[in-house]
This record gives sequence, C-alpha cells and structure tokens, in this order.
Amino acid sequence: MRSRKRQRLWIACIGLILLGAATALALNAFEDNLVFFHGPSDIAAGKVEQGRLIRIGGLVQENSVNKIANTAKIEFRITDGVAATPVVFEGILPDLFREGQGVVANGRLDANGLFTASEILAKHDENYMPPEVVEALKKSGQWKMGGGAAPNAAGGNS
Repeated sequence: MRSRKRQRLWIACIGLILLGAATALALNAFEDNLVFFHGPSDIAAGKVEQGRLIRIGGLVQENSVNKIANTAKIEFRITDGVAATPVVFEGILPDLFREGQGVVANGRLDANGLFTASEILAKHDENYMPPEVVEALKKSGQWKMGGGAAPNAAGGNS
C-alpha cells in the first residue's frame, strides 16, 4: 500500500501534466486564430506568409477599382504610398468604400501576390482611420493631415 505522501505526489504530477497539456492546446488554438496586420510594403518585401489569414490596410489606390461585370466580384489595389497590393473581393462592399479612402481587408495572400479578401472594412466617418492604416501611412511617409490636424488612432484630433 502506498503512503499518503506518495499518493499526493502522483496526483500533483498528473495534475501538472494535464494542466500543461491544456495550456499547450489553448496556446495552439490561440495562435491559429491570430490575425496579423501588414501593409503593402511588408507584402512587397516578402515578409508575409502565403496562405495565412492576415489583415492588410492602406488606401484604395486611385484608378484601380475594377468591378467584374455580372458578378459581385471587385478588384482593386491597396497602397501605402510606397507599394501596392492587388486585392480581389467577392461580396458587398461597405458604403464608404471608394478610391483614395482608408481600408482594411481580411483574407489570404496567394503565391502570386494576389490578396483574396474575405472581408473589407472602410473608415466609418471623416475623422477616423483604422490605427493600423495610420501607422502604415506614417511609416511610408504618406500620412497627410486632413482638416488642419491629423486624427489620432482613437479617431479624434491630436
């Protein structure tokens, strides 16, 4: 018969193993659901893994929007002022989507550098741009102050 100390030690060891396994499974699931933000310059530099769910942002490049006839498919380019990434999206675009406006797209990059978007998000008022887009534009030197002051990441004026 085992002593009580030895029995408690075994229970504690089994508990730690189960806790470690649960933590590993949770971290693995969390990693699979992470969506990283990248700018077109990151994609052009080859810093983005193909096939992984990512979020890209920037401005819709002027004269790049092409609606495919008789379908809900649209092609356009997202730019940060330095590089541009071609995007294809099938679905209903936000009402505020237009050339020259800030946009964030969720989707996957293929081997040819084409980003297939599953969701398009556009800025929701004149004073807001997604923080990721602001940072990408600032890094590229393309950030322009509008209305006298640059909006901060929370949407208000600095």
